[in-house]
Amino acid sequence: MSEIALVLNNLEAYYGKIHALKGISLEVPQGKIVTLLGSNGAGKSTTLKTISGLVPAASGTVEFYGRNITKEKAHNIVALGLIHVPEGRRIFKDLTVRENLELGGFTLKDEKLRRKRVEHVFELFPRLRERQKQSGGTLSGGEQQMLAIGRAMMTEPKVLLLDEPSMGLAPLIVQEIMRIIQQLNSEGTTVLLVEQNAKVALKLAAYGYVLETGQIVMNGDSSRLRQDERIVKAYLGG
Repeated sequence: MSEIALVLNNLEAYYGKIHALKGISLEVPQGKIVTLLGSNGAGKSTTLKTISGLVPAASGTVEFYGRNITKEKAHNIVALGLIHVPEGRRIFKDLTVRENLELGGFTLKDEKLRRKRVEHVFELFPRLRERQKQSGGTLSGGEQQMLAIGRAMMTEPKVLLLDEPSMGLAPLIVQEIMRIIQQLNSEGTTVLLVEQNAKVALKLAAYGYVLETGQIVMNGDSSRLRQDERIVKAYLGG
């Protein structure tokens, strides 16, 4: 049986007076891809931000390999190996591709190791190698997404939180991004994936949770969710 990498227990969060998360509970087993589905405003991004310490939890807990990290600062959570790739990429557009990657490895004290990690990212994303001296702002949307994921991989995360990696990308680029996510997972990275494209997400993930207005309303193996009439009608265009 797989070790559980990430556990949310009755997690609640607010934006001002807005009750964004209303008792979220889920598990992400080590070595698996788990997806979190839901419409806009359901609370998917807020869930990831609360896990990574960007939004404070009002109550409930976040456990990372059995350690309660609910009150930890975001930079401490990164140092533990839990890395968040936010919606919208959030790269440093005025810095070069290489500089963006090197910033991703800011916790690495060993310069030789940092260079080795940059080289690994270039192996994963050959296009980034070709553009390593270009500023991030000159990249296409797909290349910026590759850079955002590559920057996250600089610390060799145990768990990767991915928020809408396919948003705004052409279908062929989406396929490439998803192939890379699958490759990272096969190399040992556990993934919690928030994705608007439910068809792609359920094909990639082993297990899924469905979020509506801040609450989990359904969960199960991806193969079962793909065949559920409610999922088909709401998210798969059936």
